[in-house]
Amino acid sequence: MDSADDIQIKTISDVKLKLGQDASIGSAIVQEKLVDQTEVQDEPEFREGGTQAWLTVLGGWFAVFATFGYANAFGIYQDLYTRQGAASASRISWVGSTQIFFLIASGLPAGKLFDMGYCRETALFGSLLYVFSMFMLSLAHPDKYYQIFLCQGVGMGIGAGFLYLPAMAIQSHHWNKKRPLAMGIVISGSSTGGIVYPIMLNQLVHGSVGFAWGVRASAFLTLGVVVLANIFMIPRPPKAKPHNKPRIGQLFLDFPYVLLIIGAILVMLGLFFPYFYLQLYAIVHGVDSTLAFYSLAIMNGSSILGRILPNLLAQKIGLYNTFVPISFCTGALIFALYGVKNAGGTVVIAVIYGFFSGAWLAVSAPTAASMAKDPSEVGVRMGLAFAIAAFGALIGAPIDGKLLGEAPFDWSSTFLFSGVIVLGGSAVLLVARFMVARRKGISRV
Repeated sequence: MDSADDIQIKTISDVKLKLGQDASIGSAIVQEKLVDQTEVQDEPEFREGGTQAWLTVLGGWFAVFATFGYANAFGIYQDLYTRQGAASASRISWVGSTQIFFLIASGLPAGKLFDMGYCRETALFGSLLYVFSMFMLSLAHPDKYYQIFLCQGVGMGIGAGFLYLPAMAIQSHHWNKKRPLAMGIVISGSSTGGIVYPIMLNQLVHGSVGFAWGVRASAFLTLGVVVLANIFMIPRPPKAKPHNKPRIGQLFLDFPYVLLIIGAILVMLGLFFPYFYLQLYAIVHGVDSTLAFYSLAIMNGSSILGRILPNLLAQKIGLYNTFVPISFCTGALIFALYGVKNAGGTVVIAVIYGFFSGAWLAVSAPTAASMAKDPSEVGVRMGLAFAIAAFGALIGAPIDGKLLGEAPFDWSSTFLFSGVIVLGGSAVLLVARFMVARRKGISRV
């Protein structure tokens, strides 16, 4: 019988013999492990937060204040142009919807440029085009439809889009776990802008200053704000992990991502209806014109909390788990607005709808970003989703205007269309949520 020492010697000999036979394989494995360990040691950890990160949040806030905040004030122009007889409600709404469309859809080329490292150049181009187009709008005649459409719809829309997406996507350079909160703070700038610009425009345009200098004054304010935005936004792209970046066509093979886009298209078809028509709706139903003029400001003011608090909740329970219920609530509130016929009801629904619609817009951006498999594709994922979903914003308000018709307006058809389409989009987002949860194997998504 062999002793324990003999067995140990035999075992060691066998191992040496085996290693001798597979020397080349063993050497290769060892070298591969050493290389992997070196790469792990050399790869810097993601640095979240810091002074530059908070300055970038501030810069992004200024950018969104000037872009989406101004777009949220289009209800002032909708009411002004409609009552001056510049065109039908449907034609006028094309101006605002085109502006929002380009603001969101320009995210595709802007996102691609962002991923290529041209964040500052993209934001600067957008700022210059946006402010220039706003000054050109101040020279346009309110009854000349084509001038308004080119300046406000096309020029301001494209310029805003090339500034808006970098302001959102750049937050991924500085934030990881707290990215939803950072993006929520940034997009709250649109709420503040949605308070300042409507009050400013109503007071100036309907006052002694008039249309030209009222718009011009808002352009000077915007110029100062976008200068601060470009100064404070600091790119700091994290080191991307080596992987095969998907082409745009390959992203359409990601079915949950496609459902996210489809759901967003449907929701955006009806989401902006109150932003376009609440002021007109209130005035037609006998609400005091002074309160009606402040209805948009009230709505945008309440959305400040809606753009921050749900993003804090999303960090706890998941983005989709926050996004989907908010979407359903937004659709239900459109039907609730139809029952409003007095000043008190107008204020209440403006507050509640502002909170939930603002929350939907705030959570949508980090939700789209969460579908990226690597930081290097955040821009293109967000840009593609924004660009396609923007078609909903493009045609939604004009459809509302067509259903509305001429005075006396047919409000019932408009409310029915907007409410049903938002709830339908919410159902699609719910399906996307279940697919993402199944793919990740967790319920907190």
